[in-house]
Amino acid sequence: MTTTFTAVFTQDGDWWLGWIEELPGANAQERTLDEARKSLQEAVQSILEVNRDTTSQDIAGRPVIREPMAVER
Repeated sequence: MTTTFTAVFTQDGDWWLGWIEELPGANAQERTLDEARKSLQEAVQSILEVNRDTTSQDIAGRPVIREPMAVER
């Protein structure tokens, strides 16, 4: 499944900083823009994986309904 987020990048001295507007905690800091993009993608993947694992542990043993939800902005 592919989800599209809004990545924001800015240069601060020798560093490129990046973050995802819709996902607090998804940040990156690298020497090049390409490295910052890659690090930010990895950060998003990690955050989503940890959130799913944490939620699965929290609801273990309980009946739940999981369904896709589209949200328009």
